[in-house]
Amino acid sequence: MNSIFSKTIPAGGKWSGTIGKGKLVRFTALGNGANLSTLMYHAHNLTERYNMPDTLKAQHTSHLTKGHVLMSDNGRVLTSIIEDSLGWHDSISGYTSRKQTDEKYGVTTYQDLRNDWLRSGEENFFVELVRNGLGVRDIVPVLNLFSKVYCDENGDMHFVEGHCKEGGTVTLRTEMDTLFLFSNTPNPLDPSKEYPSVPIKIEVFEANPVEEDDLCVNFRPENRRAFENTWEYHALLGESQKSVVLK
Repeated sequence: MNSIFSKTIPAGGKWSGTIGKGKLVRFTALGNGANLSTLMYHAHNLTERYNMPDTLKAQHTSHLTKGHVLMSDNGRVLTSIIEDSLGWHDSISGYTSRKQTDEKYGVTTYQDLRNDWLRSGEENFFVELVRNGLGVRDIVPVLNLFSKVYCDENGDMHFVEGHCKEGGTVTLRTEMDTLFLFSNTPNPLDPSKEYPSVPIKIEVFEANPVEEDDLCVNFRPENRRAFENTWEYHALLGESQKSVVLK
């Protein structure tokens, strides 16, 4: 396939943009130990956004991988995970703050180091939210692509080192026009004392139509209901259903 868009986000970098429905968004780690904090919003109604609690509850999981969908707070599917070489992406540990970054990696400022200063997820997201007509109050729990965090029987959270190797990939399929916000900053539970320097490549392709036997549609009954809500939304707008093939 030929990509219709390609971009590499450097370590500490950020990016936001709207990707239309019916697209594949493939992420590739260009080094070991990647982490890409991700926010998602419905591009035409920014009050509708990725809902972590409903996504996990409906699919009976605390992590996300192939077959899972990322649900909005209106019970619709923003994106689906259709390919995944890692098998686990962190949905519960959040993003780094300025305070945490300074305490862990040392205090740096733009005035002293210019573009080499160490950014936090907090600042990256706040900037991109404002750029897209949103604000600090619109931030929600993030999805950390490429990271593995699990909870033990006592409820303590543990970061798994070495989970992501260079070349690791995960591919999302957009089921609605989706505004993405990305921050290529460390997972807040990563114990490394060195600020990760792992670029992440993003490529966008045209997706094939969604078939009736699609894995993500049929992964759980709750998934199908969320897809039906999504298809109904597009049908009521009079939009073409060419991206969905039902038998």
